[in-house]
Amino acid sequence: MDSKTMRIAAAAIAAAAVMAGCSKQDGEDKVDLSGQAKAAAKSAGLSGKEGKTLHIYTWSDYVAPEVLDGFKKALGVKVVIDTFDSNEAMYAKLKAGGTGYDIITPSSYFVPLMVREKLVRKLDHSKLPNVRPNFDRSFADQVFDPTFEYNVPYAVTYTGFMYRKDKVPAGVDVATWKVLDNPAFKGKVTLLDDIREVIGAGLMSLGYPLNSDKPVEIEAAVAQVLKWKQNIRKFDAESYKTEVASGATWIGHGYSTDATQVILGDEDEGNPPRKDIGFALPKEGFVIAVDEMVIPVSAPEPELAYAFINYVYTTEVAKANMEYIMGPMPVKPGIAALDEDYRKKIVLDQNVLKNGQVLRPIDDSPAVKALYDKAWDRIKATSAR
Repeated sequence: MDSKTMRIAAAAIAAAAVMAGCSKQDGEDKVDLSGQAKAAAKSAGLSGKEGKTLHIYTWSDYVAPEVLDGFKKALGVKVVIDTFDSNEAMYAKLKAGGTGYDIITPSSYFVPLMVREKLVRKLDHSKLPNVRPNFDRSFADQVFDPTFEYNVPYAVTYTGFMYRKDKVPAGVDVATWKVLDNPAFKGKVTLLDDIREVIGAGLMSLGYPLNSDKPVEIEAAVAQVLKWKQNIRKFDAESYKTEVASGATWIGHGYSTDATQVILGDEDEGNPPRKDIGFALPKEGFVIAVDEMVIPVSAPEPELAYAFINYVYTTEVAKANMEYIMGPMPVKPGIAALDEDYRKKIVLDQNVLKNGQVLRPIDDSPAVKALYDKAWDRIKATSAR
């Protein structure tokens, strides 16, 4: 059994029954993607960018090293990545004057606000010839704008619970929002530090729509989250990954990609697979979020940005990226190129997917946005216990 096959087998055992991802490529499996980068840059009309730097602002652990290496090698450029842990933090930095980025990856529901605020530019698809032909249309209803006027879908994540199997009492169901009420986990739970994810969790736990705009439903969601706060130790969108692994947190509200990276590990980095960690999607409903690639109006190197986005939408690059981030990208030939076992784990079965709800924009309605902002202020006003 080769290394990749062993990792797939480990995934089937280690990940939760409802969800698992694909493994990072082992060192010996890494590929040289510089040829794909050269071709993508040429078809994007790029020339004469040696010595320049592409600046990307994105989530942590979200671009495969070999994808970056291929781009740098082919074009003689540098790539600098800065990370954010919430859409709100990213937006606040941009509004405060943060510039110098060529590509940013906000979640779909945040793109309309960035468009209205004139923070991102309308895309020239003559420089993105790979995108529309290679986009997997089965993801069309999950993205902000499937015509890609301002955005190009990057990757899909699902929100659930990363948890320590050895800390869950016998008979306790983790695949439900009700687990957050269980006193057995007092002080051992974290919730994402994210307004839409947390209020959405409260809404879905009560049977309300994820994107509700009804004051009575949002009020009920706040009351539910405040009950959960008796058990949670903090709001956190980043360190829960290592804290669940260490045992400091037993249940971490978080993203499928993060959880699966920890579950499957990376032997090359000295991180063995973790059979004691699982990932569960709440049966009452879970969040489906698509992160998009956008080019800021202030991008210093927009031509490099076009070349990189075009590059990401090639078969082998998308395949390598999915094998690293352990989540699906809506790049049809890339999905088709994956090992069949990987593909089955990355792309959720329709029977599971039907319980997911896609985050939609609320910022186009000032009244609804105010409801959410006030609800979030109430939730955060009291420290977690």
